[in-house]
Amino acid sequence: MSPAAAYTPSPRRYRVVQWATGAIGRSVIRGVLDRDDMELAGAWVHTPAKAGADAGTLAGRDPIGVIATGDLDEILDLDADCVIHAPSPVQDRFSELDTLCALLASGKNVISVSGLVYPQAHGPVFVNELEQACKRGGVSVHGSGVSHGFMADVMPLMLSRLSRRITHVYARECSDFARHPSWRMVHHMLGFGKNEEAYLRALRPSRAGMRSMYSESLQLVAAGLHVDLDEIDVDIDYRLAGADLATAAGPIPRGTVAAARWTFSGIAAGRPVITLEIVHKANAARMPDEWGRPGYSLRVDGRPSLTLTADEEWVSDEISAASAHALNSVPVVCAAEPGIRTYLDLPMVSGRMRL
Repeated sequence: MSPAAAYTPSPRRYRVVQWATGAIGRSVIRGVLDRDDMELAGAWVHTPAKAGADAGTLAGRDPIGVIATGDLDEILDLDADCVIHAPSPVQDRFSELDTLCALLASGKNVISVSGLVYPQAHGPVFVNELEQACKRGGVSVHGSGVSHGFMADVMPLMLSRLSRRITHVYARECSDFARHPSWRMVHHMLGFGKNEEAYLRALRPSRAGMRSMYSESLQLVAAGLHVDLDEIDVDIDYRLAGADLATAAGPIPRGTVAAARWTFSGIAAGRPVITLEIVHKANAARMPDEWGRPGYSLRVDGRPSLTLTADEEWVSDEISAASAHALNSVPVVCAAEPGIRTYLDLPMVSGRMRL
């Protein structure tokens, strides 16, 4: 019996642990508190200053009596059904493998919002470690999200259902970081505000991290379309600010890096068959429309060819969307057969209407 066919929903109350309390983690906690089918069992925090704080308070709510901890062993000892894994993005998936395996082996399903949409992209060693941990704990691991985990992979596969003799799949995301409050994200991880020399020095680890994250999406689409990719090519282009730019995370001086376009191409039979473009802009309103305006664009070339576009207003709050996607996945992941479970294995996940 397939994992999807084995899913039998049953009314229950799921005990959820939130791993890390950044913007998405805090949103997950609020989402759990607002649902009648879930309760917060625990919260892990990265910074020592948060350890010992009430998880409700960290999420901007009244205290709930769940105390945050930075101790992995305390999380492993909890009686919980699922961990929503939302750490900062990592450049090397293997760096978090031990933690993931420990959580799984302790009997807790794991839903990641920071990758794992297709762990097979990282090779047989990575897959075997996850599968063995799932087997020991009798649980599953699943990757979710909004960019990777939905628009870059799930939506192209859904659109492809309306076409035959498909020759190419293209997805493009353009994000405006003018209102993003995280200095670490905008300046450190994206490299905005760095001079050209400093940006190029940091490009090698950034390339590894981006390849690690988005190769999963390409491989998931390829698996869904029954295509074996020979390789994944990664190309990066960037632009300098023509004037001083203001962002919520701090100023981007003129002459420093203010935009980047990452192009990931899945190659098969000597040509690109799946293309994914990820565009980041420090302040789209103050920059040329080169590489498009903020939003999403999907195209399936086939019979018939299909196109779907959405501007930046397609979702009112991406952080809330990411947390909702993860929480809505909890029942199906907890009910699935143990092991790695991607969108190709699980039934369609829906939200919950509130009457």
